[in-house]
Amino acid sequence: MKVVIQRVSESSVKVDGAIVGEIGKGLMLLVGIDENDEKTDADWIVQKILNLRIFGDEDDKLNLSVQDIKGEILCISQFTLIADYKKGNRPSFIKAAKPDKAIPLFDYFKEQISKSGLKTESGIFGADMKVSLINDGPVTIVMDSITKA
Repeated sequence: MKVVIQRVSESSVKVDGAIVGEIGKGLMLLVGIDENDEKTDADWIVQKILNLRIFGDEDDKLNLSVQDIKGEILCISQFTLIADYKKGNRPSFIKAAKPDKAIPLFDYFKEQISKSGLKTESGIFGADMKVSLINDGPVTIVMDSITKA
């Protein structure tokens, strides 16, 4: 599982011109699911995201997590994160999980995030989405469950 984490002051996602998810200060997550990912990958990465200290404290040092600031989270499915781009110029998405596996795992990921009690919104899996955000900082981190301990 690969997740691009962006600290935002606001973010929203539209499908067919209508907003289907929007948040204020918090994290916008682009979530890519590999064909080999399991719930344990989601569990590990969710805990890392919820506890990642990337928000400023009173001294403006990155010491606070999204939970500490009671931030909000917007989850967007993004199979293109699993692209293999090493051979040729056209990316291959063959390693991205198929919808019958990816949808339940993405739903599980969102459920685990929402168990934090933070406002959690999402786009629509497989839809043509238009994502807007104001990246705060900017702070952007790419996290991959393959690297988990």
